[in-house]
Amino acid sequence: MSEHKPSMKSKELYVDLRDRIVSRNKSGEGYRKISAAMKVPMSTVASIIRKWKKFKTTRTLPRAGRPSKLSDRGRRALVREVTKNPMVTLSELQRSSVERGEPFRRTTISAAIHQSGLYGRVARRKPLLSKRHMAARLEFAKRHLKDSQTMRKKILWSDETKIELFGVNVRRHAGRKPGTTHHQANTIPIVKHGGGSIMLWGCFSAAGTGRLVRIKGKMTAAMYRDILDENLLQSALDLRLGRRFIFQQDNNPKHTAKISKEWLQDNSVNVLEWPSQSPDLN
Repeated sequence: MSEHKPSMKSKELYVDLRDRIVSRNKSGEGYRKISAAMKVPMSTVASIIRKWKKFKTTRTLPRAGRPSKLSDRGRRALVREVTKNPMVTLSELQRSSVERGEPFRRTTISAAIHQSGLYGRVARRKPLLSKRHMAARLEFAKRHLKDSQTMRKKILWSDETKIELFGVNVRRHAGRKPGTTHHQANTIPIVKHGGGSIMLWGCFSAAGTGRLVRIKGKMTAAMYRDILDENLLQSALDLRLGRRFIFQQDNNPKHTAKISKEWLQDNSVNVLEWPSQSPDLN
C-alpha cells in the first residue's frame, strides 16, 4: 500500500523541498542548476529564493483577511467595465456579475474596484466641447505659454455669475483613478443656461479684486455697456493697472454686441481674445 501524501494547496511545494532549494542556493548553485536537479520550474525556484531573501522563511505566510470569492477573471471584467464607462453604477456592475456567474454582493464588487485603484467620485461639470473648441483652446494655450509675468499682471479678468439660493444640484459618481478628475470620460458635459436668484458681474487681477455689481433683471447689451462704463476703468484705476491694461471677457453675445465693442474701442481698451466654451471664471 502506497503512502498517502497530503495534497498541496494552491500547488505550493512541500516545505522540505523549498528548504532544499534555498540550501542549494546558499551553497552557490544557480537557478538553472537547481531547477534541473530538483525538477522544479526555474521561475518557481526564483520565486522561492526571493521570498526567503525578503521574509527569511520558506513557510507559507498567513493571508491578509479572508480570500476573495471573486475570481481573477471576474475582477478583470469589472475593472474593464468601469474603465470603459466610468459612469457605470454599482447596480449595473451587480447585474454584469450575475450574468458571469460571479459573486454580486455590493461590498465584494466595491472592494474589487477599490483594490484596482478606482474610486467613485462626484463627476465634475465641464462645458460641452466640439473638436473645433478643443483645437482653439490648444492654440490659445500655445500662443500664451510664454507670456511674461509682467504681461499677465496687466490682465483684468471679468465674468458674470448666477448664485442659486434655492437649487437642486444633480450629483453623479464616476469610478476613476487619482489624477484623472478632469478627464473627459469622468466629467458631466454642461451648457450655459438661465436661472438663478441673483446675478453679479465682477472683475479681478493679480493685484486684487475690482468692483462687484449686482445685475437686476435680465442683462442686455446696453446694460453690459453701462456696467463697463461705470466700473471697468475705475476698477483698473483702483488696482493700479494703468491705462494699458488688458481686459478679459468671454464670448457672451452681450459682450460681443456692437454697442459693447464700440464702447471698448472708444475707450481704447485692449481686449484679450478668448476661445469659445472656455472655463468660467466665476
